[in-house]
Amino acid sequence: MANSTCSEFKPELLLAHKYPEGTFTYTERDVAIYALGVGACGQSAVDVGDLKYVYNENGQQFVQVLPTFCALFLFESVPGGCPDLPGLPYDPRLLLLGQHYIEIYKPLPSSASTSNEVTLAGLHDKGKAAIAEVEVKTYDKGSGQLLCMNRMTAYIRGAGGFSKSSQPFSYSKYPSIQVSAVKIPKTQPFAVFEDSTQPSQALLYRLSGDYNRVHADPGIAKIAGFPRPILHGVCTLGFVVRAIIKSVCRGDQSMVKNISGRFLAPVYPGETLISEMWVQGLRVIYQAKVKELNRAVASGFVDLHRLASSL
Repeated sequence: MANSTCSEFKPELLLAHKYPEGTFTYTERDVAIYALGVGACGQSAVDVGDLKYVYNENGQQFVQVLPTFCALFLFESVPGGCPDLPGLPYDPRLLLLGQHYIEIYKPLPSSASTSNEVTLAGLHDKGKAAIAEVEVKTYDKGSGQLLCMNRMTAYIRGAGGFSKSSQPFSYSKYPSIQVSAVKIPKTQPFAVFEDSTQPSQALLYRLSGDYNRVHADPGIAKIAGFPRPILHGVCTLGFVVRAIIKSVCRGDQSMVKNISGRFLAPVYPGETLISEMWVQGLRVIYQAKVKELNRAVASGFVDLHRLASSL
């Protein structure tokens, strides 16, 4: 694919491309399905820390919304995480999510209609692969208020080599999100949280809108280089942020301000995730491992508005 795109790629065509504004309406049902997709009540149907995301418990008027629900706005606007790159064809089956960053400006309501502005934030020729950065800003359609921003970095295998000069093409509209710069402390973690994914976890999570077939179809997974379907990276991120809310935020999801995740290795549905957390001021550094292999699969940080009074 790299050779076929070399003569076709026109950077001016790509940079002038305007992505259509997307809209997304969600309800409490969507919020609850998403929460189940990232493991809420997966170990116990009466988990008091998770029940509020799927049920109006104790007379609360609305179900609560996990902050990683924001990721759905990107995948509704960019289906499967596959951005339209005019003049640069690629095989979406070879796309992998590399990093994901979320800024939350207002707590999400349990139901809303939103408008979503999509921007190509960056594109880089890495020879054997291309790296595309897509940004989505989400607004409440009723009030016009900015709710959140998503920035996704996709690693597209086989799509590199499109530069026409000896200098590899590299475009950045905004500074890149350097999640990779996060260093895991060598001290003992503040908290460790263990959570098992279910064999059907990816099939449940995809009901929230990320229908990339590598997470469901064994044949597509093999073409992509995996022995079987893998868990969505943002599903893993949802498990980790739930663990941080339980362990550091003492169950208060409104404390979460920003979320950054870098995906290091695939997680297979049915594996056990261990989330290790270190508190540094208002930042929680984390690392997620697959227990069965003792392998790091994700790392990053979560910024908080404040610390829980009990810390």
